[in-house]
Amino acid sequence: MNAPHQAGAGARIVTCENIERSFGGLRALKGVGLHVDEGEIFGLVGPNGSGKTTMVNVMTGFYPPDAGTVTLFGQDVTAVKPHRIAEMGVARTFQNLALFRGMSVLDNILLGRHTHMRPSALGSLFYWLWAQKEELANRRVVEEIIEFMQLEDIRDEPVEVIPIGLQKRVELARALAAEPRFLILDEPMAGMNQEEKEYIARFILDARDERGATILIIEHHMDVVTAICDRVIVLSYGEIIAEGEPREAIADPKVVKAYLGERAAKRHAGVAA
Repeated sequence: MNAPHQAGAGARIVTCENIERSFGGLRALKGVGLHVDEGEIFGLVGPNGSGKTTMVNVMTGFYPPDAGTVTLFGQDVTAVKPHRIAEMGVARTFQNLALFRGMSVLDNILLGRHTHMRPSALGSLFYWLWAQKEELANRRVVEEIIEFMQLEDIRDEPVEVIPIGLQKRVELARALAAEPRFLILDEPMAGMNQEEKEYIARFILDARDERGATILIIEHHMDVVTAICDRVIVLSYGEIIAEGEPREAIADPKVVKAYLGERAAKRHAGVAA
């Protein structure tokens, strides 16, 4: 399953320059710079604790950087709040599932439309004329997403009773319901078996190819990264240690060492030779 896309052909979606972020005495990001171009599936990878989620949190306004700048769609958003960034067309999923238990699959996905809903006192007063029209339009989008993600059979099920693989699919569906220009996926395949991973990989490719989303993905499954990503950056202890075409970057000796440790990396190099 290869990404049928020529990277670098579109406009610049996001640019991060010299990002620094510390937590107490821990330097989580050390001068990190990256960019993502329109139409790409961009991989952000590295061992646990390397700074991947921190980088995404800086990008989306959850953590202000100690130094550096973030530019989104040509605008400096370094000090912009998360809800404003979401309104610009950015949606994300989280490393840990953030679905609302006790609500149906349909209602969870409908929550993804929150940036498109404009409640007002006047709209409520004239519900049947204005607000109902908006509600129906939002529901049409959600029904389309349910069909796109092949969730028709469980649309009315409480989200907590469905398997983890389907819950991950619902979370992706909720993000797509926002109709994002830039979609950030934080470990979307964690806890999945091989078949479930292949399903999600196909949906991610379709989200780019059919729905026009530019995608940044944090993922530990390197088979997925090499199959669907156009470019990757590898972080270790808050620094970039490799970047470029996925297979080449992941095979870099510094990356192998970061994942396996120095002794195992030497054994790996001996086997490869």
